[in-house]
Amino acid sequence: MTSYRVQAYNTAHDSENKIHDDAVARGFGFTGALVPGVDVYAYMMHLPVARWGREFLERGLSECRFASPVYDGETAEVLGREEGDALRIEVTSQGKSCAIGSARLSEGKAGPDIPFVQAPELENRPQAGPATLVPGQVLGTQLFEPSREFMAGYLRDIRETDGLYAREGLVHPGNVLRMCNFALFRNVKMGPWIHVGSKAQSLGAARMGETLAARSRVLANYEKKGHLFVDLDVLVLSGTRPVARVLHTAIYQPRQAARAA
Repeated sequence: MTSYRVQAYNTAHDSENKIHDDAVARGFGFTGALVPGVDVYAYMMHLPVARWGREFLERGLSECRFASPVYDGETAEVLGREEGDALRIEVTSQGKSCAIGSARLSEGKAGPDIPFVQAPELENRPQAGPATLVPGQVLGTQLFEPSREFMAGYLRDIRETDGLYAREGLVHPGNVLRMCNFALFRNVKMGPWIHVGSKAQSLGAARMGETLAARSRVLANYEKKGHLFVDLDVLVLSGTRPVARVLHTAIYQPRQAARAA
């Protein structure tokens, strides 16, 4: 067993996704604003990077599934157990299991290309729904440049203690996964929404100062227990190099919002 403790911080206080706002989150039955799932994933990734180092950033396979919220200011404990060639990971907080996942080394391929598509202006995004998140549809490519200054602030916000990223000028896998969120909410308008899980194959280490690009395609759009879900296939590039292929799943309309509508 290995463990890692983090005092969780809600990096999305000012996000347009109001599930990260205390008042709105309480209206959905939570006790406060949710720490973003991509940040909980970032906490989880401390253990495999500590185990395998940069090699994990180059060819690691990781999975995460979120079951219960992590709240701002609370302690999140990340527990890892080696099982064969894999590391099983669980995040607990306030006595609850909040996330489960796994990590291991795996040679991956970029897979079928996803073409570049011009992204809509934010003010012109269509409303998320079955007609705008159609299986097979290619979404607009999202771009972001992780400067050294930005990454220094990000590493502080996620309480990362590993000096690898600053020392070698590398982008944290949590920020790579955040590009998948960009692929969703920067292409369609949504009310409060929830990231519920991801499976990510690393294909190379992303570097600070190189433009990150998220090219994405809708895999599925479905209803489950009153929630509306979307699965995205996301190819993340750093400059011209593929650095991750991700199956990214989110509830884009919780059942509480559907009932209110």
